[in-house]
Amino acid sequence: MSLHATRRQFLKTSTALGVGAFITGPDLFAVERSPLERLNVASIGVGGKGASDCDHIASFGNLVAICDIDDQRLQAKGQSHPKAQKFHDFREMLDKLGKDIDAITVSTPDHTHAVAAMAGLRAGKHVYCQKPLTWSVREARALAQVAREKKVCTQMGNQGTALDGFRTSIEVIRAGTIGQVTEVHVWTDRCGPYWKQAPDVVARPADAPAVPAHVKWDLFLGPAPERPYHPAYHPFAWRGWRDFGTGALGDMACHTANMAFMALRLGSPTSISAEHSPVNSETFQQWATITYEFPARGSLGPCKLVWWEGMRDGKRNLPSPELMFGEKPSNSGLLLKGTQGTLFSPSDYGQSYVLFPKKDFEGFVEPTKVLSRNGNDNNDYNQKKEFVAAIKLGRPEISLANFDYAGPFTEAMLLGNISIVTGKKLEFDGAGLKFTNAPEADKLLHREYRKGWTL
Repeated sequence: MSLHATRRQFLKTSTALGVGAFITGPDLFAVERSPLERLNVASIGVGGKGASDCDHIASFGNLVAICDIDDQRLQAKGQSHPKAQKFHDFREMLDKLGKDIDAITVSTPDHTHAVAAMAGLRAGKHVYCQKPLTWSVREARALAQVAREKKVCTQMGNQGTALDGFRTSIEVIRAGTIGQVTEVHVWTDRCGPYWKQAPDVVARPADAPAVPAHVKWDLFLGPAPERPYHPAYHPFAWRGWRDFGTGALGDMACHTANMAFMALRLGSPTSISAEHSPVNSETFQQWATITYEFPARGSLGPCKLVWWEGMRDGKRNLPSPELMFGEKPSNSGLLLKGTQGTLFSPSDYGQSYVLFPKKDFEGFVEPTKVLSRNGNDNNDYNQKKEFVAAIKLGRPEISLANFDYAGPFTEAMLLGNISIVTGKKLEFDGAGLKFTNAPEADKLLHREYRKGWTL
């Protein structure tokens, strides 16, 4: 029997017998003792964030393949992992090596997350995909559905989820410390200083330079509409362009709104509305304030979530200072207003908090820990550690940002971009995945792919 077949049988058998236990902390993989227990992994997108994603997952298995549309990045990562086969097209990689791959990471631009992740899912692979999970709302719904059907383990790369402090914050909220949460405010410092979009850029570049020899431009475009190459898009500035990125909302909501969304089990909003600066068809707006209304959920009452981004009238677009009880707002953060108090978290990851009014919470004792802990040493690495633990133990729920959670979360947040484009308050039927008051907006839940690309 081949080594690969033997290893597959071991993984199946160990899952069936419940070998090992979910051990928190650095001994999580104490069960890993021989090469037969190591996963075969592959990474799609190995530059930028993909560089660390690739290195992290390689530390837990045999990195058999790496893939990138940029040959310079591919060759550079190949020097660190000389045994990994190199590919420019993930479809070719899966066709050629599919039987030898157990899990993949996807760290491409937003617009190709879904097609790459879905290719892995349909091939029966476990998938770690960077945030936001997808470019479109319908893609997020599809990935979550197929992941359940295939019974594979998944994880979205919002690494703050792995922090002990993040999980403590969730326990504090779920314990009813601040009562029923009626409002959530989330703000970010992303966009302007990080990439170009409106008002600096509102149209495509007028020139069309030649495609560099190391860039496979057709593969970069993937399912997105055809357009000429320009360095304004690759390697990083794609985030500000509507065809490729999802703006500040897509980039950061899966981080900064994560703790509130998970703690409150928010699910699908019933309505989405937005105030914003002028909209153009090419790049994201200068500023936006998006309001999501969520219905009651079991014992949890209705809740409003407000997202704040960009520069408005020369100032940061931020929640009212009155909500902060005199505290200076952080560059990015979130605030939950409850019937018995307010929780303020001054970071993107929700790993720390302050309770207001402070005098009402003197001597506060945190509730009993109910969520697993990883340690706060390296949240990015630890999130991959959880992903691999889920695979080895056959327990998808070990990955807290699995697609059953990440799919609905990504869906909900990306609805804000649709509200901005339509300029309407949208009433949303989550179960039916449609807008009840603006059926013409349903087309914005997804887009037609270029020929050769499909979910």
